[in-house]
Amino acid sequence: MDAQSIEQRRGVWDAVKPYVEKESLAAFALGLSSGFPYAMIGATLTTRLAQDGIDKKTVTAFTLAFLVYNLKVFWAWIIDGVRLPVLGSMGQRVSWMMVCGLFVIAAVLNLAFVDPAADISATVIAAILVGVAGASFDIVIDAYRIETLKPYQLGTGSGMSQYGWRIGSAGAGALALVVSARHGWSAGYAACAFFALPAMLTAMVLGEPMRRKVVVEKRGVVEVWNSIAGPFAEFFRRNGAVLVLTFILVHKIGDTLANLTFRLLFDDLKFSNDEIALYDVGLGFWAYLIGVFIGGVAFAKMGLKRSVLISLILMGASNLSFAALAAAGHSNWGMAGAIGFENIASGYGGVVVIAYFSALCDLRYTAAQYALISAAASVVGRLLTGTTAGALIEAMGYVNFYLLTTVASLPGIVLFWWMCRTGLVDQAMGTAGEDRAELEADQSS
Repeated sequence: MDAQSIEQRRGVWDAVKPYVEKESLAAFALGLSSGFPYAMIGATLTTRLAQDGIDKKTVTAFTLAFLVYNLKVFWAWIIDGVRLPVLGSMGQRVSWMMVCGLFVIAAVLNLAFVDPAADISATVIAAILVGVAGASFDIVIDAYRIETLKPYQLGTGSGMSQYGWRIGSAGAGALALVVSARHGWSAGYAACAFFALPAMLTAMVLGEPMRRKVVVEKRGVVEVWNSIAGPFAEFFRRNGAVLVLTFILVHKIGDTLANLTFRLLFDDLKFSNDEIALYDVGLGFWAYLIGVFIGGVAFAKMGLKRSVLISLILMGASNLSFAALAAAGHSNWGMAGAIGFENIASGYGGVVVIAYFSALCDLRYTAAQYALISAAASVVGRLLTGTTAGALIEAMGYVNFYLLTTVASLPGIVLFWWMCRTGLVDQAMGTAGEDRAELEADQSS
């Protein structure tokens, strides 16, 4: 074998190797479990409620259950600092992974056996419980992922996590649709509950993450208050922290507002469950994976700032494709095109934006700070969806509604561009991505 062939093989292996490292594989497994609770109270529940004859305003109001994810910041410090009795001997992250995983399984089974048509109030409570369980599970999953990945693995690990998230979300959504069409919604939901197991098994196999060892001490009132306030105080001491948080709050308004209404559009355009499963779940799944791959390559080749800016533009523009679908009516080709574009953009953005948000964390406060960041990332969009989306669709129609969501993406794009120009992106970085600023400097020099 000549030197050129050896070099080519080495180049291929160097490209593949980051994806088969144990930390990246762990991120994939964690993503599997993180994605499925979202599907249970997201698109799947929207379809279930619409098919049960629930009106649009009530259906979109159910997206307020997602606001529980935005409140997780208020109890994330517990997962950072409270040692569980008995199970605590397994390790701080592992023990909480077990407890939160069992909580998710129980909450999804509870939602499986409520009847929205008979008791909408019980359905609301069940959906909120799934939100609380899923948010708690996400706190420990995100902390475990960030503390397991090395700084150079943040891009690859975020990509693998998104692969897992999409497979878990799409797999659970498709399974629920297929099973419910044959055996009813209760069976469909119950079949999905055990998607919680991959994260639980990963924690059991790998044990506590190496980058941060949690030391739990007996605490008085002052120490407890410091454990709550410390993560936020550290973040806001950074130069440009307020602008960074403002960007986090506004960057995904249009995308979130649009995404949580897609199933209403599909139902009004008379797409069947099988068509939704084929296009939204099936085609969308593969398009998302392509987007994740492109995002991983872009992050490695272009660096953090340029790849994030491009992702913001793509995610905003993708809403235009649903305006076109709404104008076209029931069109399988139109549905395929809209879902394909949206999922490629979301997959790309998921990798680079999550890598950026992970790098913002201080490893002393991983759970609390990532909970703050991830909660802030979607709170405005979810609040608007739950309170106004149904009324806006009825007043404006779907075409104008999706045009409005495109316009809503512009503030995030402009703000991030300005942060890049002024250097605030690098100045506000946390220790989880401490070598990222140096890498950016090397790439630009």
